[in-house]
Amino acid sequence: MSSSATKNEVPGKTAASGHSESDTSTFEDVQSLWHELHKLNHMHFRLAALEARQAGNSLVFMMMAGLIVAVLLVVAWLGFLAAGILALSRYEIVTDHILLALLAVALNIVLSLVFWVVIRSKGYDLQFPATIRSLKSMSSAFRDMEKM
Repeated sequence: MSSSATKNEVPGKTAASGHSESDTSTFEDVQSLWHELHKLNHMHFRLAALEARQAGNSLVFMMMAGLIVAVLLVVAWLGFLAAGILALSRYEIVTDHILLALLAVALNIVLSLVFWVVIRSKGYDLQFPATIRSLKSMSSAFRDMEKM
């Protein structure tokens, strides 16, 4: 009987220990996945930080390049005005130097006013007019529903 009792006990112990090993391995797998997820999130945040730094550096570089281009365009415009004034003086169309300088100033003021009108007309688009109209119509629809 002792041999049969041993046979009965061994499978029971094996089944119980197998179940325990399964729980332990599942817990270890979940714990391992959790650590990998934590490392992966850390790497994603680090990658995002590095990309944000690179984007910031690129933005600064682009702004500096834009500023340099703006200065070069201003210098080119002044050169164009000087060439125009010299041409008017050389061909004796306008001989008074003060009048030539005032003509250059007037041309700059006229172009500034033209660009100011363009900026004002485009400024309306900055207020999100279609979105505001949509939100107003939605709020009036809700008010109508509340009245009912």
